[in-house]
Amino acid sequence: MSKLTLGSYPHLLGFEQLERLLERSAKAGNEGYPPYNIEQTSDFSYRITLAVAGFAEEDLSITIEDRQLVIRGRQRDDSEGRIFLHRGIAARQFQRMFVLADGVEVGEAIIENGLLHVDLSRAVPETVVQKINIRKG
Repeated sequence: MSKLTLGSYPHLLGFEQLERLLERSAKAGNEGYPPYNIEQTSDFSYRITLAVAGFAEEDLSITIEDRQLVIRGRQRDDSEGRIFLHRGIAARQFQRMFVLADGVEVGEAIIENGLLHVDLSRAVPETVVQKINIRKG
């Protein structure tokens, strides 16, 4: 049985990039840590909120790599010289990736009360009508 691809459909011309985007999106960090929300804040803006309790601003990095928003967290190990009777709060690192569509721009990032907010905006699409002239061959 052969795998159906977007290229298999004759009316979907030039959508190979969309297929690659879907494959990248499926691979982009299926781990459940840290938990996050994605909300639509207006018709053309969004906010990603990650629960990053215990992470300081300098422990976090936000980059855009090949149309992917990559959020990384790495806590410093401050346990040297301390004796824990129980250690239930682990210092762990994470990487969350979000694939960005063309026209989506990353705005500001704010950390407050253990939550990291990253604002995104999408350019208002412009309606374009193009007339194609027909010439005799």
